[in-house]
Amino acid sequence: MYINLMISKNKNFYIKLWLLLITFLVALTILIGGLTRLTDSGLSITRWDLFSGIIPPLNTEDWKKYFSLYKEIPEYKLLNFAMTLEEFKVIYWWEFAHRLLGRIIGLFYLIPLIYFTWNKMIKKENLISFYMIFILIFFQGVMGWYMVKSGLVDKTDVSHYRLSLHLTLAFIIYILLLWNFLKIHNQKDLSSINNLPSFLPVIFLTSIILQISLGALVSGLDAGQIYRSWPLMGDNYFPNDSTFHELFTLKSLETPSLVQFMHRNVAYFILFLLIYICFLIFRNNKFYHLKKITLLIFVILLFQIFLGILTILSGAQIIIASMHQVGSIFLVTVSLILVFKNSKIS
Repeated sequence: MYINLMISKNKNFYIKLWLLLITFLVALTILIGGLTRLTDSGLSITRWDLFSGIIPPLNTEDWKKYFSLYKEIPEYKLLNFAMTLEEFKVIYWWEFAHRLLGRIIGLFYLIPLIYFTWNKMIKKENLISFYMIFILIFFQGVMGWYMVKSGLVDKTDVSHYRLSLHLTLAFIIYILLLWNFLKIHNQKDLSSINNLPSFLPVIFLTSIILQISLGALVSGLDAGQIYRSWPLMGDNYFPNDSTFHELFTLKSLETPSLVQFMHRNVAYFILFLLIYICFLIFRNNKFYHLKKITLLIFVILLFQIFLGILTILSGAQIIIASMHQVGSIFLVTVSLILVFKNSKIS
């Protein structure tokens, strides 16, 4: 029995290490993807060569070939017509790194998964979840190309809807990976511990994902570069270039000022919801196991809001905007831990 227990622990150790590695790589890809967007590098590679695309240009002729392909799209013709080859190399490397990381994640996830499956190291009830994650990783790659494709013909930029879906799916994959890690890492029965109503932490995490999706719309529309003031948008709380009834139409998702308005106000909702959760937890000692993680969430959320305000005031300056996106990764991480700790399976 002792030997079987040790074998089980060794299996779990390798699976946890594998999940942690992939989770880290997904987070890194989100960061690189954000910088790719902020540096306007996403359309620098105009083809989706799944296998040959792993090899970057190796000589001057290769660079000229890729640059000539870039010159055929509207972004170059209308915006970057004065770009030099050396300037093109900068945006190329951002997009190349983003795509290469995506390929590495796919390989590093699938090959160990097949090995673990073949050696029966993963419980049967978890196999569906693990293979579903792989399907999502593959679909994410397809979605990435679908997003890039939207900016190659008639536009100088990618569709902000596809950008938002691409980023949201990345965070869903990140959440599923981290959730499975937490399940394996914490195999204790805490069903007797008092918890909050489960819908509260779930609504909180869902609101953060919604906020991230809106943030991608803000980025896709360059909405962070308008109304560089806070707490008002110009002279008013509501942007004066739109009407209130437009907020409840599909046009609102295509109007930069309204998207920024929604992004601001969802942040306020998230803050007030967390204050309510904190009130429930800290007024009653039966929720003692949730106090530390909730306090950590509160600190990270305040810092994230602060970074959001700085992003607006700076007109989405690259370093600040990138830090704001990194903050969202930390916020999702600690919020998911709260959901997990509040569940009956932790």
